[in-house]
Amino acid sequence: MAENAPGDRIAALVNDLLKIAVFSDLTADQLAWLAGRFEEVRLAPGEIFVRSGDPAVWLAVILEGEIRLQREGDPDGPIFSAAAGQVTGYLPYSRLTHFAGTGRAVLPTRLVRLHKDNFPEMLQRIPEMGQRLVAIMADRIRETTRIETQRDKLMALGKLSAGLAHELNNPAAAAQRATASLREALETVRDASIRLARHALSSEQREFILRFEREAQQYTAPTPADPLAQSDREERITTWLEGRQVPDSWKLAPVLADVGVEVPKLEDLAAEVGDKVLSDALIRIASLLTIGRLIGEIENSTKRISDLVRAIKEYSYMDQAPLQEVDIHHGIESTLTILGHRMKQGVTVIKDYDPNLPRVCAYGGELNQIWTNLIDNAIDAMNGKGELRIRSKLNLDRIMVEIGDNGPGIPPEIQARIFDPFFTTKGVGQGTGLGLDTACRIARKHHGDIRVVSKPGDTRFQVDLPIKQPKTQSSPE
Repeated sequence: MAENAPGDRIAALVNDLLKIAVFSDLTADQLAWLAGRFEEVRLAPGEIFVRSGDPAVWLAVILEGEIRLQREGDPDGPIFSAAAGQVTGYLPYSRLTHFAGTGRAVLPTRLVRLHKDNFPEMLQRIPEMGQRLVAIMADRIRETTRIETQRDKLMALGKLSAGLAHELNNPAAAAQRATASLREALETVRDASIRLARHALSSEQREFILRFEREAQQYTAPTPADPLAQSDREERITTWLEGRQVPDSWKLAPVLADVGVEVPKLEDLAAEVGDKVLSDALIRIASLLTIGRLIGEIENSTKRISDLVRAIKEYSYMDQAPLQEVDIHHGIESTLTILGHRMKQGVTVIKDYDPNLPRVCAYGGELNQIWTNLIDNAIDAMNGKGELRIRSKLNLDRIMVEIGDNGPGIPPEIQARIFDPFFTTKGVGQGTGLGLDTACRIARKHHGDIRVVSKPGDTRFQVDLPIKQPKTQSSPE
């Protein structure tokens, strides 16, 4: 049929290429040459265009429809798409050797492709195509980097959020439990006080009970006692209370033993108030001691929550100017607090801070990203157990922060690549390979540097930063 003639096919393809900006101003001869060497491909929705691992040898121009590429084995990873009018695939001067994912048509798609063997002649015949395709490649690299960087930030945010949720949940749950127990203790002390008021006590007896309470309350936060001695004291008190037929002796004895009450004190109380009053007095005293302990637990829990909130604010430098005088040690401490959940399985933090370290002019939130990435990587390298060593040092007009671990070390053959974008030794879905690249870019943005020294049992990342930034300091990215 006429439409199948080579001349008609080339003419139709030339018209298609004229609609695409990259080719719209080429001469008729240049377009005809391209059209004569393009191969046309039609794809149904869902049909595979390239598979992960396929060699990258084709430049592709999408005429109709859309293709999406996703990395194999990473269903939650970013999707890269190319729609009608876009040039994609292998481009001149690209280092791409194999496709990292599988590309499928999402709509009925028509495209043309050009084998890389035609590139030398194409660039000779159409020199302007070299600059245009390199610009497309640069845009693609920027977009890929932007997507992967955003994903890396979201993954880091997800880790921090999960850790913070865990860290906040513990003190919040403890405060909630203490509040419920406090309500019960208040009811008990109220009832005991009413019963105690019904006894015909002299002013001296009432004063003795109050003095006993005050002396006992002074020990509501005792130093840790020997467990065996504590158990013996509790057993002695229980035996004494049972001998006096005091109800709920098993509840009262631990409370009294915790604050250091001994049997002789109880004997003094019994001798002063009598056996009829003793039970109500001890229930009231034990309830007040319990209330004091519960208030202490609530204070500690809410303080922990407050500390975490403060650490988050300091970590992100919330409500503060981006470029400012930053206390490096505070930033590191905030980061350690945020990552505290990751160190509970057996990480020991060893700090060697220079007490004379001055404040550094920097973007505090960005510096904390460096500490986060380096500390997180160190914990991963040690599988959650080992020594995390943090050291700071002043060196003339610069400071050096060293973060090290006693993990297995970084193999010498990959040490030169660990700061490369997208290079990672972690499994699929565990890392994008942008953590160290991000740390390196932030250090350089601050006119600093980052390097690594590693051998088995001793890996150290050293971050070198100037104290003052040059006046030409760029704005935040």
